[in-house]
Amino acid sequence: MKARIKILLIEDDKSISRFIATALEGNGYKIMAALTGKEGISLAASFCPDVILLDLGLPDVDGLQVLKQIRTWSNVPVIVLSARTKEQEKVEALDMGADDYITKPFGTEELMARIRTCMRHRHSGTPDRIYKALNLEINFEKRLVKLEGKEIHLTQIEYQLLTLLAENSGRVLTYSFIMNAIWGPYMDSNNQILRVNMANIRRKIEKNPAQPQYVFTEIGIGYRMLDNEHV
Repeated sequence: MKARIKILLIEDDKSISRFIATALEGNGYKIMAALTGKEGISLAASFCPDVILLDLGLPDVDGLQVLKQIRTWSNVPVIVLSARTKEQEKVEALDMGADDYITKPFGTEELMARIRTCMRHRHSGTPDRIYKALNLEINFEKRLVKLEGKEIHLTQIEYQLLTLLAENSGRVLTYSFIMNAIWGPYMDSNNQILRVNMANIRRKIEKNPAQPQYVFTEIGIGYRMLDNEHV
């Protein structure tokens, strides 16, 4: 199956491009590489990739503009490869339609895991109706949350937050995305209410809220939930 998965790599650094391409090809993926934004946009249309790996710092067109243009006609999963340290740029990429981002330098195992997550979301037309990871289980149909087999009682908002993250497990959801999804577009942009609810959720599902196993904070950006193990 992996041999049929096509990945478009848009990265201007030739050494990094070769390194990533070699790692991906070694894992059975078919790779097409572009060194510029314009070439990447063209290949995105002609190569019809299953996943795009997109560097933001391209020589001709900013990576965010490449993402913006691709999103006008394609919903292909896009993982941003970022050497940029400004959190706002990562937030902007996610809000513009990126499915995930990885900060350079990164390991090949992390990259493979992010690709698998993107592919799982692409092929599941609807969210998994069961979320299960470690000792946490969420049954979306029954609206039931269990930890180590025991039911966990959440408020309505806490449940909505947890299931939103679970349905997008493995992906970073920005603060603004979550606020809009739960409280609507006219909610005050101050995310204190979100932080309070997330703290309450962690007290209920995490053994040590300071070292979470399930819901991780991407500082200054948003939250990411441990990937769903349920198939």
